[in-house]
Amino acid sequence: MFWMILMGPALIDLPAGIAAAAAGTWASTLLWPADSKISVPGLARFLIRFLPQSVVAGVDIARRVFTPRPTLHPGFVVYHSSLPAGMARDAACAVMSLQPGKLPIATEADGTLHFHCLDLREPVEEQIAADEAAFCEALYSVRRHG
Repeated sequence: MFWMILMGPALIDLPAGIAAAAAGTWASTLLWPADSKISVPGLARFLIRFLPQSVVAGVDIARRVFTPRPTLHPGFVVYHSSLPAGMARDAACAVMSLQPGKLPIATEADGTLHFHCLDLREPVEEQIAADEAAFCEALYSVRRHG
């Protein structure tokens, strides 16, 4: 649907789009852990948090970029994740990478995550912890350890 909104409806492309969507769905079901269940209310709360936060952060980044003297204090933050190693932690990092202003750049086996941040004056660790908690709430099977 998103592709059709961007490119417009073209019936000639519909079979390829359906095949790509079916292949993506099939691949994701093979990769998804068998004991996982998605919490629909948790997913809704996650999206309600994630989407506006992404827009606000994007506007903030644009504002900083277009000011004559950007007020950035970049640096690195180390965060200790409570997610188990593997797909859950990797997926959470992928989602967090979509938020402007902080980017996961490395993970370690013990749960240590390294983030590059545009402004260290902001409560980055608290934001990451809140993002991780919202992500965990969306998935029933993700059990935080630690």
